[in-house]
Amino acid sequence: MTDLFALDDHLRARMCERLDGHDRLQLPLDGRRHAAVAVVVVSSVAGSDTDDEHEFTEEAMREIPGYEGGLDGAMTGVAGGASFVLCRRSAGLNSHASQWALPGGRIDAGETAVDAALRETWEEVGMRFDESAVLGLLDDYATRSGYVMTPVVVWGGDDVELDPNPDEVLAAYRIGLHELARADSPRFVDIPESDRPVVQVPLGGDLIHAPTGAVILQFRWVCLDGRLGDDARVAEFEQPVFAWG
Repeated sequence: MTDLFALDDHLRARMCERLDGHDRLQLPLDGRRHAAVAVVVVSSVAGSDTDDEHEFTEEAMREIPGYEGGLDGAMTGVAGGASFVLCRRSAGLNSHASQWALPGGRIDAGETAVDAALRETWEEVGMRFDESAVLGLLDDYATRSGYVMTPVVVWGGDDVELDPNPDEVLAAYRIGLHELARADSPRFVDIPESDRPVVQVPLGGDLIHAPTGAVILQFRWVCLDGRLGDDARVAEFEQPVFAWG
């Protein structure tokens, strides 16, 4: 296993410095709606995630482009050290049901992206932070469903509890940052519906696709690897067709 990342002042300072040095890509709305998501950095204990309450079927897994078997969809065995929060959306939602997502949602009138990301984090997973916890912003990503998504990196720290809202979130997971640094990550596959490569980020027994996959990949490239500016762009990475709606 890749070495765990320590959740400490050094990691926080390094993330702040790299986010500050990143020439962030801002996209015009051009008739699209504006949303914000939060990449919340917290702690987790290795070996604490042995169960996943979501039940997967082989039929569902075969929706993954380029799928060749060997995955069970379970998000287990991924905890340990500095981590980020990833949600499995509730099955009863009208759009993107049961898909992977970061805490987030539409930006309300009068809100900034930071305001919305912090509010949605509180509403969806029960973690309340103020602006002092914000480390910086990543590139905007335009989704196939008509949104421009602005990612906000938030330092949650050690002493936080997750309390998922069952109306929106089936489960919330703490994913060790070491999982983002796996040697087999990222992956790219082609689909006949687009000339853009579909990005896949392997985590646990599943593959995370854009838009969430694009955001967490850039989070890795900027905050962990120190890739900045044009060397860390993800805006042209495609989503799988099942996420277009």
